[in-house]
Amino acid sequence: MRAGSVLQTPLPLLLRLVVGLSLLWLLGCEVGQEPEPDAVVHFGIANSARTLDPRLATDATSERINDLLYRALVKFDGNGRPVPDLAQWQQLSARRYRVTLGTTGRRFSDGSWLTAQDVAATYRSLLDPATGSPHASQVELIEQLRVLDDDRLEFELKRPDPLFTSYLGLGILPAAALAAGRDLARRPLGSGDFVLEAWPESGRLRLRRRRDELRVEFVTVKDPSVRVMKLLRGEIQLLQNNLAPELVGFLRQQSGVTVETRSGVNFSYLGFNLDDPLLQPLAVRQAIAEGIDRQAILHYLFQDLGRPAAALLVPEHWAGAPELTPVRYDPARARQRLAALGYGPQRPLRLNYKTSSDPFWLRVASVLQAQLAQVGVELRIHSYDWGTFFGDIKAGRFQLYSLTWVGVRSPDIFRYAFHSESIPPHGANRGRFRNAQADALLERAREVSGIPSQAALYRALQALLLRELPYVPLWYEDQVLARRQGLSGYTLAADGAYGGLSTVEWRP
Repeated sequence: MRAGSVLQTPLPLLLRLVVGLSLLWLLGCEVGQEPEPDAVVHFGIANSARTLDPRLATDATSERINDLLYRALVKFDGNGRPVPDLAQWQQLSARRYRVTLGTTGRRFSDGSWLTAQDVAATYRSLLDPATGSPHASQVELIEQLRVLDDDRLEFELKRPDPLFTSYLGLGILPAAALAAGRDLARRPLGSGDFVLEAWPESGRLRLRRRRDELRVEFVTVKDPSVRVMKLLRGEIQLLQNNLAPELVGFLRQQSGVTVETRSGVNFSYLGFNLDDPLLQPLAVRQAIAEGIDRQAILHYLFQDLGRPAAALLVPEHWAGAPELTPVRYDPARARQRLAALGYGPQRPLRLNYKTSSDPFWLRVASVLQAQLAQVGVELRIHSYDWGTFFGDIKAGRFQLYSLTWVGVRSPDIFRYAFHSESIPPHGANRGRFRNAQADALLERAREVSGIPSQAALYRALQALLLRELPYVPLWYEDQVLARRQGLSGYTLAADGAYGGLSTVEWRP
């Protein structure tokens, strides 16, 4: 088989046999030895939470668990628009907003009442350099906070920003706890649907639902095959994502287990270091984009659990660009572009590609390597543990890499990821993309009012990014849920959030 046709046939039978035999080995003769059911829902996850202080959380697990512990002023609808959660808002002028707290969700888990003073203390703490919050840059435009009474406060901004209300998604913390210097990273105190009951070790964290005392325990099991084994044995009742597609297929065939999927919004991409001379020519980036067969990867490697992407935001988002189409797979055109730059069979373009040591993503890397070899790109794969890998990406120590943006809700992500002023440590423009037209569109989007005008500017920006290719858009991954019988009422979120735990029912 030629390297370029590596995905033109279904996954090898050997791979499926290895998966099945591995699971049978793990299960062994203990299949009938399921633990006695209890009233705790055990949720198997791949990575542990690092902090339960929403001001400091950056990893997906921490943010998702914090969403259960804390209520925020706003939440987001299915199209990414901010809608009231704790509060309604009124725009009084271009730079002034009045926020009025509602009557529900205002009781902290210690019984105290959530007031406008708590909201002000939360955002003042967020802006305080001593807090060291990675989210401070989102709200640095707040010039002044004025508390009017227990139910109302006003935000005065340094400059107009029509996206301001979408920055108000941070969980509200109690002013008294902040003043007392309480360790909220380990002892959270919020007004959400859940309260922390126990955190005895990094891989085991238990919450209690406030309305009915249902317990949910997050159990960290890094190996996906072991997570599946624990689900089949009844040691855990719920899995969400971080499963190789062949494991999802295996679970679909098991009795007592229900598998659900839905289209997701998490965006995977291939990133370039544009300070690298080899990657500065647009024709090189175009050739790489045209040399990747996304449809084949999604069909054979992801088993159709995803869809090709043309932009960071999904087309359904209010600021999405549904008119854009993914870069077409065209290996002949890719070879022509590289030949024009002097590359060919005798002189391939040699590039280093960094990825994590996750087994599935190493397989993705190998497929990209095989596909790009057919157009004249020699990709050398370097894999690292997550901490080392991500540290290198933030520091700019790479030529190519791939990552996934998780849970993106607001188009302010474009400023964070692509504005020339957002190069780390001032943002996430890790590829060092500098483009005056992109900067101008981002600045203009800050100034206009009204959804149609803002959406038009963001669509123009996404079309520009697809032309300039600081990223190669790859795909949006589907969300996957696997649950035991007896578990019901869990709604799978498009961004992978754990909000379904607020309505889940468990009958052991």
